[in-house]
Amino acid sequence: MAQQDERNPRGTTHFGFEQVAVGDKQKRVREVFSSVASKYDVMNDLMSFGIHRLWKRFVIDLAGVRSGEKVLDLAGGTGDLAREFRKLAGTRGLVTLADINAAMLGQGRAALADKGVVDVPLVQANAECLPFEDGSFDCITIAFGLRNVTDKDKALASMRRVLKPGGRLLVLEFSKPQTALLTKVYDQYSFKLLPLMGKLVANDADSYRYLAESIRMHPDQDTLKGMMENAGLARVQVYNLTGGIVAVHRGYRLD
Repeated sequence: MAQQDERNPRGTTHFGFEQVAVGDKQKRVREVFSSVASKYDVMNDLMSFGIHRLWKRFVIDLAGVRSGEKVLDLAGGTGDLAREFRKLAGTRGLVTLADINAAMLGQGRAALADKGVVDVPLVQANAECLPFEDGSFDCITIAFGLRNVTDKDKALASMRRVLKPGGRLLVLEFSKPQTALLTKVYDQYSFKLLPLMGKLVANDADSYRYLAESIRMHPDQDTLKGMMENAGLARVQVYNLTGGIVAVHRGYRLD
């Protein structure tokens, strides 16, 4: 997967394979997720054949959230990670669900309430400039959200800032398959079947075509590891799942 600069000197950035003005990307991404919000969970199950639940379970276990801790779930979607973290943090802890998209937050509020979880604060926030004090959280997770952020370096620095010393950040994101055969199969699936499923289930082929393209434009495992280290995170570890189709990066703020 060829890596490309997130932004270039002309003030543009990528929106899938398309180059757009930096100021326009956030609006375009918001439109995508406002369109798919009501079908988000259904499409996740269809697109991953349900495996996304195992990927998220791995993140939950790797996060090691303990009673009394404060957790931030960024780009939290419909709240499945936040719900599990709330159980682990217990009554003395606090779990906050944040997303830049109001429609996704609405889906998250409804999904959490449906499971009887009503004590998770919801915050509409941009990952690049998080509205929290320095050192607020023991653990931050962002699952399938970083690739949609315009300035990933700025977002990683913002996440590090709001971590407590000793706190950890976990990034779950699509990445680079580790074999040529898997890459070929995955490309066919992404660019042929994903838009078709989007059209049939969500009546929105274009949004799912963008999602497939955004995966290809996201930094690969080693590049993202370096970006996290450049943001001041230490002991960054990479865990490949499903042959590298997905990877989890975990790093710590040590100072």
